[in-house]
Amino acid sequence: MVTTMHWRLARSQLGLVLVNAPRVRLRPEIEGMQPYRQGKAAAEDAFKLSSNENPFEPIPAVLEAIASSSVNRYPDGSAIALRTALADHYALTPENVHVGAGSASILSQLITAAAGPGDEVVYSWRSFEAYPGFVAVAGATSVQVPNTADHRHNLDAMADAVTDRTRVVIVCSPNNPTGSVVTADEFTAFMAQIPETVLVLLDEAYIEFVTDDTAVRGPQLLAHYPNLVVLRTFSKAYGLAGLRVGYALGAEYVLDAARATTIPLSVIEPAQRAAIVSIEHQAELLERVAGLSVLRDTIWAALVEQGWDVPKPHGNFVWLPTGDITAWAADVFSDNGIVVRALGTDGVRISIGEHESVEKLLKASEEVVRKLRTAEG
Repeated sequence: MVTTMHWRLARSQLGLVLVNAPRVRLRPEIEGMQPYRQGKAAAEDAFKLSSNENPFEPIPAVLEAIASSSVNRYPDGSAIALRTALADHYALTPENVHVGAGSASILSQLITAAAGPGDEVVYSWRSFEAYPGFVAVAGATSVQVPNTADHRHNLDAMADAVTDRTRVVIVCSPNNPTGSVVTADEFTAFMAQIPETVLVLLDEAYIEFVTDDTAVRGPQLLAHYPNLVVLRTFSKAYGLAGLRVGYALGAEYVLDAARATTIPLSVIEPAQRAAIVSIEHQAELLERVAGLSVLRDTIWAALVEQGWDVPKPHGNFVWLPTGDITAWAADVFSDNGIVVRALGTDGVRISIGEHESVEKLLKASEEVVRKLRTAEG
């Protein structure tokens, strides 16, 4: 029997805490996880380049769609209007489209639907930092295959890592955070090595920023690979990060499994309406994307000139492999008014933001690369 003492509350600087209460039993693998940490907020005079957000405000048509949305009623839980618009765009049926609160949520749903205790999920590392958490929550085991020396997916090694226990393989192109792409030829060769019973997730969250004609593009491959699901989002190129809406394309029965794991009504009406309008105004929005891609390439060229050995970026960010000095490097950027995403002892990822941020970014990067060259010397 639980006594009154067990539920006595004490007030502290951190709020209300339980005193003399036994700990609730939680899954040890979850307790041992680090929660996903959002990119740091920027000071008023700094640029927040830590979250791969689009620096442009929504276009007027999107703002109008958001303003005309109802918030006292639940949204359409099936998102049928948005799914139909996406199906028309990709020449699919609405059943082949699943909508979620960002492509990350759909990734989690698909992993949960396909993998559980005793199963394995294979992906490249370093890649999207949320992958390990999604796998752990499903109760499955991560199999992380190191990137190549030039920060790309090692697809042959990933294929070799597939066993009878493998249920899901994730390919991220462009890879977050290294910015490298998988080519269409590489992906075709890779898929030839993957059993048809293994679910392959092609994470294309940044595909609209890719200007390399050789890069894989998932939707056109769906007819060839029944075990392939392609994930995309409106957060990056379309500038709807704050509304949380993404989508998946694939076989109906696979997406039905994802739909079965979905938190009901998680894609709000303003997000659905804004996404539909974004499809209708795609040309206008992709002009902005083209400008960001040009700025990205300009920054990359300047980094190379400074002495950085960095992969050519294909997303809306650049990757600086700063190794053991990553924490110090992040502080240097912060001191120069640039908030970056520091990832362990691997490196920092820097989003492409406002033109006004470039001078500060390159000033900080020059200081960091000098430190690296000194350490190597």
